Amino acid sequence: MDVVMPSLHPEAPARRAPVAGVQPLVDDLFRRQYGRMVAGLTRVFGADLLDLVEDVVQEALLRALRTWPYEGIPREPEGWLVQVARNLALDALRRRAMVERKRAELEQWAAAARAVRDDFAPEIADDTLAMMFLCCEPCLSVEARVALTLKTLCGFGVAEIARALLAKEGTVAQRLTRAKARLQRLGAPFSVPPVAQLADRLDSVLEVLYLLFNEGYAAAQGEDLVRAELVREAVRLVGLLIAMPVTALPKVHALRALMAFQAARLPARTGPDGEPATLVEQDRGRWDRAELAAAWFHFDRSMAGGEVTAYHLEAAIASCHAAAPTYAATDWPRILRHYDALLRLADSPVVRLNRAVAVAKVHGPRAGLAELHGLDRKLPAYWLLPATRAQLQWAAGDRAAALVAFDAALACPCSAPQRQFLVRRRAACAAGDPPPDY
Repeated sequence: MDVVMPSLHPEAPARRAPVAGVQPLVDDLFRRQYGRMVAGLTRVFGADLLDLVEDVVQEALLRALRTWPYEGIPREPEGWLVQVARNLALDALRRRAMVERKRAELEQWAAAARAVRDDFAPEIADDTLAMMFLCCEPCLSVEARVALTLKTLCGFGVAEIARALLAKEGTVAQRLTRAKARLQRLGAPFSVPPVAQLADRLDSVLEVLYLLFNEGYAAAQGEDLVRAELVREAVRLVGLLIAMPVTALPKVHALRALMAFQAARLPARTGPDGEPATLVEQDRGRWDRAELAAAWFHFDRSMAGGEVTAYHLEAAIASCHAAAPTYAATDWPRILRHYDALLRLADSPVVRLNRAVAVAKVHGPRAGLAELHGLDRKLPAYWLLPATRAQLQWAAGDRAAALVAFDAALACPCSAPQRQFLVRRRAACAAGDPPPDY
């Protein structure tokens, strides 16, 4: 393969105009290559040198940004990045007197990385899977696991992670530093866990991917209702788990089915003004048919074996909505039975809140309101709780109480589109409009 190497001093010749299109190309390569290269080099260097690995990969990408506008985009951009990362890694090994010990492994990685482009190729998938388990080491906090996954596998910078997780940059940086230090102290292995340990470790990975998807699907705060990049990364990573026989378990298929059922609604989840569109408002003709087909495929695969997880039950609830040709045709009694089973398996305030809506659909709004008692202290400042209470009170004919609940919802943190939705609903309630379906 012909690999065009960058000059050692990449300053631009004054008389040459910059090449167009470099930034979008490097951005795309960053998303596609960063996680692969970090995972592959971590296998060579070891988890204790994760900071060095990330530095090497980031510097390779920065050199592309500095040199390609003036020296031209190479014929094989991916191969160029791999070669630069290889050279930088060799330099780092020389400084640490490790070059002879690691050279053969590094050359093997570089050769494979230049030749392979597919995320699901064994050479890439094995390393990415091992990296996923390393990032989701159960000894780390959930917040640290999510941040480390976004940093090392998805290529997010600290500022980008902070925006995605609505945290301060300093907090994210501290989490990453402490997480890496703890992995180093533990001597955490860079490998897929043995079968005897796989179940517990896999649960930790699935929890992170579930949280990533949910934050992308319905952002807690910020200007956007949906953060598509988080949704895409969660789907990509769970797809890698499914592609590997050792991790393609029914519960992984259940999580993938849940993601696909939810992702299918994305084209219809917002109106023309960007506000959320509830299920009753959505045009089901706009739902993504390819995602629905994937959802039913994985839902079927999730039925193998005897284990029933929360992912199975949440996917079953989502399947009821997907199966209904119209909102009016939704099988609410069946949904309520699934929520009852979910409550027994994974009781949580959010499950109880969602179940209250199903209770209201089956037994009436006052029955749903009764299910909300006691949730305020468990879900403080969670806008959806008072918003649900407002909707049910409005439906029950208590407009004054509904307005108070809408005000409570508006006092909670939420995304800008969600706030617009609440303002619109409150105005309709105050104007005496009949309550919309819920």
